[in-house]
Amino acid sequence: MNNQSLLSWHRCLPGLTLLLACLAVSPSALAVTGDLDLTGSAVGFITVAIFILAYVLVMLEEKLHMRKSKPVLVAAGLIWGLIGWVYVSNGMPDAAEHAFRATLLEFSELMLFLLVAMTYINAMDERKVFDALRGWMLERGFSYRSLFWLTGCLAFLISPVADNLTTALLMCAVVTKVAEGDHRFINLCCVNIVVAANAGGAFSPFGDITTLMVWQAGLVQFYEFFELLGPSLVNFLVPAVVMSFFVKKHRPKSQGEHIEMKRGARRIVLLFLLTVATAVASHTLLHLPPVLGMMTGLGYLQFFGYYLRRSLPRSLERKRNHYLQRGDRQALERLGSVVPFDVFNRIARAEWDTLLFFYGVVMCVGGLGFMGYLAVLSEVLYTQWDATWANVALGLISAVVDNIPVMFAVLTMEPEMSHGHWLLITLTAGVGGSLLSVGSAAGVALMGQARGSYTFMGHLKWSPVILLGYVASILVHLWLNAGSFAIH
Repeated sequence: MNNQSLLSWHRCLPGLTLLLACLAVSPSALAVTGDLDLTGSAVGFITVAIFILAYVLVMLEEKLHMRKSKPVLVAAGLIWGLIGWVYVSNGMPDAAEHAFRATLLEFSELMLFLLVAMTYINAMDERKVFDALRGWMLERGFSYRSLFWLTGCLAFLISPVADNLTTALLMCAVVTKVAEGDHRFINLCCVNIVVAANAGGAFSPFGDITTLMVWQAGLVQFYEFFELLGPSLVNFLVPAVVMSFFVKKHRPKSQGEHIEMKRGARRIVLLFLLTVATAVASHTLLHLPPVLGMMTGLGYLQFFGYYLRRSLPRSLERKRNHYLQRGDRQALERLGSVVPFDVFNRIARAEWDTLLFFYGVVMCVGGLGFMGYLAVLSEVLYTQWDATWANVALGLISAVVDNIPVMFAVLTMEPEMSHGHWLLITLTAGVGGSLLSVGSAAGVALMGQARGSYTFMGHLKWSPVILLGYVASILVHLWLNAGSFAIH
């Protein structure tokens, strides 16, 4: 524990030293006259160092046992604090304030959208929708190879609706329960699940935060994401086919587990689909942000939660009489522990660390963009490089740096690209994170859930095969959607 504390303190020292150096320098000397291009100033270098330090701490989350939102929240405050200090010193406070508010508005729309989606997922989890699916799979007594393909295919099919993180956790729960103790098989399945969930999320606005960002920016329409279905499928199938040959022939014992969903479970699933449809209609028909439809959908769930609470006594009485006639004491005991459905409990159980991490990253990248760094990066990548190679390279970078800041940086740079290239960066940023276990939220989450079985090195062993799928998916996109690469 002391060693971890020393490590944390040691990594904070460079940032603290740079910050003290900044405070010792006159603010007017740090700014560049005119448009205040701070990329070559001391403040600019300090903010970049702060962001890098924060991200190093994020990548060391598992070792430091420190939630990833903490360093980026502080980094965002320091970066914008330094920007505000420079602009106030140069008599331009309104410019910094306007830029901060614009960045905050972008985050707020995405945050509320994700919050509603997480609330619905938590509501379905509380109503035992996912437990019932897991129980159904366990009852069938699938072979290891069947389980490998079933969990991979379900991850690919569910992630476009439920999001890749939730889907990966669900499929991992099935694998770890069926193959308990078989670390080699669990690792292989987890690699397959991460690749499948990320690939499935790449062709849907709801499958990943990056696709949601592109959709809300209005760069790709809802139905246009499905042009990535073929490339995403190839990205999943190429490594899956190769890995399936290494699955041993074994059939686990049936668990005999049957899960009964709670009252209202199916109706909540339907309400979620209605909410998605409302969000799509808001964006495509009314040309309003999709978050309007999602927040309206939260109202659907609240009204249904009100109905469940008011009708609970009648439902319990009816079930109690039924179980008394059957003499089912265990069922009667379960009825005694039933609590009313509460939407706000589901909201409280949202992934707040992820949402706050998202805030920190968006604000950090927004601050660096306001200082001029994204313009420099755009000049290098999208002027000196071909857009295709730039997007492919950014996909590889997203395996090391989370795809959220990568995509937000591209959206902030606003490079002039064709429709096909915007689809390409959506694809590469979505599936590039599969190359490493730390490259996506799904991989990081599974390392925690299947601790000791699914590891960084266990995933790295299959990275060459995953890279083959990455390259194949890009080639398929360039072939299938060749007509969309012309700039009109």
